Amino acid sequence: MSTVVPPRRSGRALVVWGVAVLAYVAAVLGRSSLAATGVTAAERFDVSSGVLSLLAVVQLAVYAALQVPAGVLVDRVGPRRVIAGGAVLVAVGQAVLALAAPFWLAVVGRMLVGAGDAVTFVSVLRLIPAWFPARRVPVYNQLAGILGQLGQVISAIPLAALVVGTGWAPAYLAAGGTSVLVAVLVLVVVRDGPAGAVLTSAPAVAGGLGAALREPGVRLAFWCHLASPFPGNVFGLLWGFPFLTGGEGVASGTARGLLALYVGAGIVVGPLFGVLAGRWPQRRVRLIVVSVLAQATAWIVVLAWPGPAPMAVLVGLVVVIGGGGPASLVAFDLARAAVPPARLGRASGIVNVGGFVSTITVVLCVGLALDLQGAGIPDAYDLTAFRVAMLVQVPVWIVALAGIARSARRVPQSAADGKRGSRFSRSAV
Repeated sequence: MSTVVPPRRSGRALVVWGVAVLAYVAAVLGRSSLAATGVTAAERFDVSSGVLSLLAVVQLAVYAALQVPAGVLVDRVGPRRVIAGGAVLVAVGQAVLALAAPFWLAVVGRMLVGAGDAVTFVSVLRLIPAWFPARRVPVYNQLAGILGQLGQVISAIPLAALVVGTGWAPAYLAAGGTSVLVAVLVLVVVRDGPAGAVLTSAPAVAGGLGAALREPGVRLAFWCHLASPFPGNVFGLLWGFPFLTGGEGVASGTARGLLALYVGAGIVVGPLFGVLAGRWPQRRVRLIVVSVLAQATAWIVVLAWPGPAPMAVLVGLVVVIGGGGPASLVAFDLARAAVPPARLGRASGIVNVGGFVSTITVVLCVGLALDLQGAGIPDAYDLTAFRVAMLVQVPVWIVALAGIARSARRVPQSAADGKRGSRFSRSAV
């Protein structure tokens, strides 16, 4: 795969970027479709919370396992074909889930969704530097990440409404058909780089995956990504709706509105993170750590509240964890600054593993904690059980913050100016 040296921004670049982001929206729709329909899924397949969590866990496990292979693939064959292929996999997975009767077939469907989702975002990240100047890449990374989360809004409102109004199968078949249309659009519109751009041969960069793994800046970015997005992922992918309705006693419509607010908060905060990361790259790690501490504080306040938390407190929680996704995207800027362009896909894949390892861990542990308390089915959900279950986030935060602190000390001195292939200075943390 050749690396394209980008020209100045143009209308063509925005169109290519927009279609790639649309593919990411479809992938996130597939990823988060169980979030607002989890109770319906539990009833449809007649399974407990611990078993239901397997649908999310296997999907995320496939996603995490494929991140590095996806990065290698996109470096070799280019973003366009990988993004289109990912959309097709998501479509097939949604169709399988729509028609699944036995639970094991639903698991297969979620694995296919996870595979398609896995290759999409790292491909979008690989595409952006080919079309935009380096100083604008953090902003377009942020915008891609937060606009992609519109897929969660679609799953929380239109898809959930379709499930109620038309039934499970028609709703999920419609979601799969949308991904097919997106795949066609990607093949027609997206190109790996602008015509006439100067090319740099990827094989000229030695070391490949091993070199990316050994890069201290990539390891620091991995821990930053592990720490920041998982509270929002856990909330948005599976447990937010049951926690709000079965634990806090919030009405279903209000709970879906809070899920939409979570996405909206990320859309508002994301550009701010992008601007700050681009203007003051030496403070990127600090931005991430502040977000992590704010999320932990917000969750502790909600879980420690005597009785159901007031709506204002729940709104505050949703807004704060909504900023975790944009904060995690700053980690990709850390990785981009640490490796040559030809290894960017690999480095992005390594970093993206972090947030999904933590997400898988917490999603599974919440379900198991509910089961162990005898609150493993929707009728048995209660606030006390959810409070205990949600505390499993705390040790993950501790491990992640320790990893950030340890990795930051090992990052070598440098200019930390955010340019490709640059190294970091200690002032970056």
